[in-house]
Amino acid sequence: MRSAWQAARVDTPPPREVTLVLCDGNGRVLGALPPFTVDVAWWQEAAPVVRAARARHGVEVTVLRLLCGDAYPPAGGRVAYLAEVDRPPGVPLAPWTGDALRDDPLRLPYARPGGPRADVAWADRVLRRRGTPRTAPAEQMRTWNLSSVWRLPAGEGAAWLKVVPPFFGHEGAMLARLDTRVVPPLIAADGPRVLLDHVPGEDQWAAPLPRLLDMVRMLVGLQVAWSSRLGELAGVDLPDWRPAAFTAPARDVFARTAGELDAETRSALARLLDGLEERFAAVAGCGVPESLVHGDFHPGNVRGDDERLVLLDWGDCGLGHPLLDQAAFLERVAPADRAAVRAEWSRLWRDAVPGSDPDRAAVLLAPVAALRQAMIYRTFLDGIEASERVYHAADPADWLRRAAGLA
Repeated sequence: MRSAWQAARVDTPPPREVTLVLCDGNGRVLGALPPFTVDVAWWQEAAPVVRAARARHGVEVTVLRLLCGDAYPPAGGRVAYLAEVDRPPGVPLAPWTGDALRDDPLRLPYARPGGPRADVAWADRVLRRRGTPRTAPAEQMRTWNLSSVWRLPAGEGAAWLKVVPPFFGHEGAMLARLDTRVVPPLIAADGPRVLLDHVPGEDQWAAPLPRLLDMVRMLVGLQVAWSSRLGELAGVDLPDWRPAAFTAPARDVFARTAGELDAETRSALARLLDGLEERFAAVAGCGVPESLVHGDFHPGNVRGDDERLVLLDWGDCGLGHPLLDQAAFLERVAPADRAAVRAEWSRLWRDAVPGSDPDRAAVLLAPVAALRQAMIYRTFLDGIEASERVYHAADPADWLRRAAGLA
């Protein structure tokens, strides 16, 4: 899931100036390393921070969580993290006067000392039982309020450990239910943890048009199949964006964000909310059935090569109208490709449901899709600790403005 400012493809931010505040496994603060520069700007990318600490200071660290930063959007600029070390480093440390250890009831286990170690230990047990034990040190790739991601060299390739907050905790259950041809191979799941086999190829950010069309066929094929099987998901705690469940949280996020919006935007949103019942009835009249919504469908969440593509990141999925996935995908492809992608999307649904009108449904759903994004970011803010809210603080208002404009 990316923020509105990321989706808008803002200019490349400057490098990070990183301060690492070190603690031991018991949470005792040892002090701060001298600041160092990391070229990769995005704050959640831990791997370049770990590599730089090793190269510049000879220190092996595990990044636990964000402490503070002075940039918005949250990328580049000065930023400080709490990082765990196994032993005091052999370099001078500066006293840290900031607040590093104050507890937060919403702090995730992987953001606490010992948490990442416990996650990797679970993955190691699974890999040993499988007969493919880890063959090199685990590599921390990313950590923030939406995920902790580790690469575990094993066998001739690697396994991937992903740990998520409670509001994404259904990802393992969904991967176990979905077509194994179009999702990453699930090795094991344990509550918020999933262990995945490596998927050959590349993330498809720069995919050409033929491959973009393959992505749409993959998603729509999955959604057509699940449109008659939603009852099988009754035991999975999925977000519900169907009409009966949608209006109350939409009104809630509007009420809680109204102070950040101008009068014209508030008026447009009030009209949109008041007309949701009529709008949903019109959408239903277009004939495209409710199904599984991926929730964050875009080329960067597809990985593979000419032989096979798989769709990643199912923690964002839920129940609702399948064309809720269209707007985000179209926004991430080149303008010259959008008409062809939209036409293929519509053709697939017209073939699956003769007489349906997916084009009209997509137009009607455009402001609803933006409302859904605002609701999701409100869920994030309600479920993460205070220091991590900088990642999403402006997103509910940004997406509500988009909804108003589309309405």
